[in-house]
Amino acid sequence: MVSSDDVFMSSPRFDGSTLDLSRTGTEVLWGKDDLAFEPIPALTILFHPQVLRVGARAYLGQIVRGQEARLSRLEPDFEQPGSREPLNDPYLSRRPIHFLPVPGGIEMRLDEGHARIALNGEPVDGSRVLSLAEIREGAVLEMAGRVVLLLHFFIPPRLPVGEPHGLVGESSVIAQVRAEIHRVADLAVPVLIRGATGTGKELVAQGIHAASRRHRGPFVTVNLGAIPPSLAASELFGAARGAFTGAVQAQDGYFRKAQGGTLFLDEIGETPQEVQASLLRALEAGEIQPVGAQSALRVDVRVLAATDADLEQRVQAGTFREPLLHRLAGYSIRLPPLRERRDDIGRLLVHFLRQELAATGELDILDRDSPHLLWIKPALVVRLARYDWPGNVRQLRNAVRQLVIGSRGLPRLQSSPGLENLLAPAAAPAVADPVVFPAQPSGPVAARRRKPADVSQDELLAVLRAHRWRLKSAAEELGISRPSLYVLIEHCPAIRKAGDLKVEEIVLCHREHGGDLDRMVECLMVSRDALLRRIRELGLVS
Repeated sequence: MVSSDDVFMSSPRFDGSTLDLSRTGTEVLWGKDDLAFEPIPALTILFHPQVLRVGARAYLGQIVRGQEARLSRLEPDFEQPGSREPLNDPYLSRRPIHFLPVPGGIEMRLDEGHARIALNGEPVDGSRVLSLAEIREGAVLEMAGRVVLLLHFFIPPRLPVGEPHGLVGESSVIAQVRAEIHRVADLAVPVLIRGATGTGKELVAQGIHAASRRHRGPFVTVNLGAIPPSLAASELFGAARGAFTGAVQAQDGYFRKAQGGTLFLDEIGETPQEVQASLLRALEAGEIQPVGAQSALRVDVRVLAATDADLEQRVQAGTFREPLLHRLAGYSIRLPPLRERRDDIGRLLVHFLRQELAATGELDILDRDSPHLLWIKPALVVRLARYDWPGNVRQLRNAVRQLVIGSRGLPRLQSSPGLENLLAPAAAPAVADPVVFPAQPSGPVAARRRKPADVSQDELLAVLRAHRWRLKSAAEELGISRPSLYVLIEHCPAIRKAGDLKVEEIVLCHREHGGDLDRMVECLMVSRDALLRRIRELGLVS
């Protein structure tokens, strides 16, 4: 038998021990030992002719133990609440697909004469080895044009939370977000919710409020990016009568409107500098000063804030107050982009389809039980699962709405020209005012007080590596400011940001290097400070 030591050089378990996952109930996955955070190879149903099966998951724990796992019509069992059964589609073969542990990955092997199988849109003939990177990304498997599965790593949560808190999905990262909401909801601390646009930051804020002791009070939302800077102070803190032209009566601001409840400040990074000090005082002392008022007012408001901006970079650039950042981030929750939770795409697809089809009165498309007329083409689900969704969950919902409207009156859902354009392979996008990296200069590596445009891409990478991704010292050697370095990094296609790293990638790298931060930085090639923040968010350090 091949041991897990020999199989995974940097994944699941390689310390010689084994994890018995022959049973896959929560009593095994969420045991009391510290193995609960181990990545486990899993298969999640993205499409099935029976729509209720979408989202069910099977665990391939045998692979962690160095043994073969098999997939067919009859095995393994796929689990979801209230159900545990194999795929059971009559059009699928009884002959199994073999998943075998090999050094650095998993081999998928088909017996001779096996029915058609496609992996990431390409047919598989005989066998195919999937690297750990491909599994971390999520490998999309289409079986006989009938069923679509995702092979991926699943990390059982340390703190299982039954309450969905308004979030759709059962992926590792969404389970972690639910646990974070559960931990912080009943406390009085401010919470900073971080994540790219469209990831659901306001849903998390609503979930925190609903689970808090203030749930009977108001939940007030304000988008700071939509308020003109000249009006920000009066909008937030209110204004006394006669404070400015047109103020014929006293005006309550958002803090007063949220009295006894929760105030959600979206796009907190857009807070005008002139009101940041007042906002800090409101957070620290519970007092606000309405514009034109002679005295401060006490307020009882819990503040939740959200941003997709790099606030640390704005602190370095001098546009955001560091004390305000620290006060807002009494506790931080990071929302993952959709590409980090591909196993949720099927669940989200069905959820949004039900909403949109109910609005058009055609919900029976999903609910009809006919194995001969699939509710959507599985090949389209494959493309949806492989798309990176830069607009995240919001973009997927808009795509589903377009899909439903474009299929009105048809017996099943079909792609529209707009959706086809979205999913088509894109040319490199044009960037307004791009940063152009010149040819590598032949002179010394760094000159004092240089223009950022004089730094080549090769030089940028070389200096970052030499300084082990410590941005302050790298900027000094390059002869540019740290804000200029941030801009160069942002526009360099060869550099990833710590926020772009998948949870599984960080966890596996942490295990491979024994938690050595410097070695992890060299492996992942991201900012040391930003990686440390991600590690702390994941609870990998005390």
